[in-house]
Amino acid sequence: MTAPTIPGAEAFSHNGNGDVGVLVLHGFTGNPGSMRGLAEACAAAGFHVELPQLAGHGTAIEDMIPTRWADWSGDAEKAYQVLSKRAKKIVVMGLSMGGALTLWMAAQHPEALGIVCINPATQPQPSEVIDMLQGMIDGGTVTMDGIGSDIADPNVRETAYSGTPLAAMKSFLSEGLAPLAPRYPSIKMPMLLYTSVQDHVVQPSDSDAVAATYGGPVERVMLERSYHVATQDYDKDIIFAGAVAFVNRVTA
Repeated sequence: MTAPTIPGAEAFSHNGNGDVGVLVLHGFTGNPGSMRGLAEACAAAGFHVELPQLAGHGTAIEDMIPTRWADWSGDAEKAYQVLSKRAKKIVVMGLSMGGALTLWMAAQHPEALGIVCINPATQPQPSEVIDMLQGMIDGGTVTMDGIGSDIADPNVRETAYSGTPLAAMKSFLSEGLAPLAPRYPSIKMPMLLYTSVQDHVVQPSDSDAVAATYGGPVERVMLERSYHVATQDYDKDIIFAGAVAFVNRVTA
């Protein structure tokens, strides 16, 4: 039994009016609520949209504890397949871990026409960090402090979990990012990369590193006023408009 979905954290699906589709992916311990504005902007532009609620997310943290990279990437792949039945031209977008999933989807699907990454987590952690996490897990620690709602705007709150499941975090780092990072040079479609100058969850150096090793053209936009969850922050309208314009450009 999973807990009920947090209000506003539901998945989002929209039928557009052409052959362009957008897959939108949320972050680790977050939920579709953080990306709903972007998904709705894409829907308003006439695109088909799928924004899945990734396994273990958007309900209660207990539901996330047993989930792993294979579950979240599997959900992203399923949503891509659903979208591809309606859309011939697909662009993938994601925030944070959703940005990592976006890069993974791009590596899996070279036919996608472009990707939009917003403060993506892209770099594996050194073995000492993985070993430390494993030590905490072996010692019986299940969760640590939460990483959600890093937003500059004091009037906005992300409905992310208040804790971080350690085994899930280790899976993201060792099963997700470690094998993914060497694949960046092989990805060729255009990338629009948004990086917050101040980010307290994912260092801007993760964006620097992927921009430096990415195999395709990179258009980079620095966000001066927003923290990590930039899609709910002061610069969200810049992201929404820029992402829609990018989709129109790469699918033209």
